[in-house]
Formats: sequence, structure tokens, C-alpha cells
Amino acid sequence: MVELQDNKMAKLKIKDFNEFIKLEGKPLPHGDWMTISQEMINDFAKATGDYQWIHVDVEKATKFSPFKKPVAHGFLSVSLLSKMLEDLISINNVQMGVNYGLNKVRFPSPVLVDSRLRLLCTIANIEEYSDTGLKVTWNCTVEIKDSQKPACVADFISLMFT
Repeated sequence: MVELQDNKMAKLKIKDFNEFIKLEGKPLPHGDWMTISQEMINDFAKATGDYQWIHVDVEKATKFSPFKKPVAHGFLSVSLLSKMLEDLISINNVQMGVNYGLNKVRFPSPVLVDSRLRLLCTIANIEEYSDTGLKVTWNCTVEIKDSQKPACVADFISLMFT
């Protein structure tokens, strides 16, 4: 169903909601690795106003942090879920999607600058939502390359409309 092209995961392309509903309860292919750069961390700090030194002061983090490097904001990891899912799967007849909410969000391991992350995901539940939509609960794990613990574990809920 999914092919590798140039060492990247091909996007899972679904024809319509009828085909998508058949994926309920099933794991999706793993996403591609994404590197978390200091620039991304700094941009997230600018967007949120969270300038805690552990994130943005490279010199101080290297000297005083127990991790000896800057650490990404936990909410940066969870905010990447939409993009990671969009990079992983598309449904041809979907006109728009929106974030609906999150359940059981946890950040088991810090994400050090230059870490590589990828999405592991199962479609936990699909419900009808209005006349033209679906409410989807995605069980998401944001894996850190070469780490025993993930960066983020969350039930991410989205709405999709045709």
C-alpha cells in the first residue's frame, strides 16, 4: 500500500471517507524523520512567548542544563502532530480539516536540539460529524530516534469535511 521513494515514506493516499473508515483500529505506516533545529525552537519561543533559557539560550543550556543542550518545548512536539499527519495521509475528497482537541497528552522524554522525530499513529476511532464530516481520534506517539522513550504521546482529535 505504501512505497518508499528516495528513502522517504510515500504519502498514504485514500480515495474517500468510505475507504478511510476501513482503517479504523489500524496502525498507519511510520512517518518520515524530522530534525528539530535550534531555529525551530527559537521560532516556537517567538510564537508562544516562552523564552525559558533551557530552550533558547544555547550557551547557558550547554553549561547548566542536565541535558547539556537546549531542549525543545513540549508543546512544540504536540504542535507538530497536524503537520506529521498531513505528511503521512491524505483523503482525496476532504475539503478541509481542523483540530478538535487532545486527550491524555504526555511528554515522556525531552527533545534535545537536533533530535530526529517521527510519528507512529493508529486511527483509534472514527465517528460521523455533521452531514459532511468525520471526527477522528488518532493515537499518536512522537518517537525520538535512538531513544527508549517518546517525545510525546497523545490522543489527537481532528474534524474532516468533504
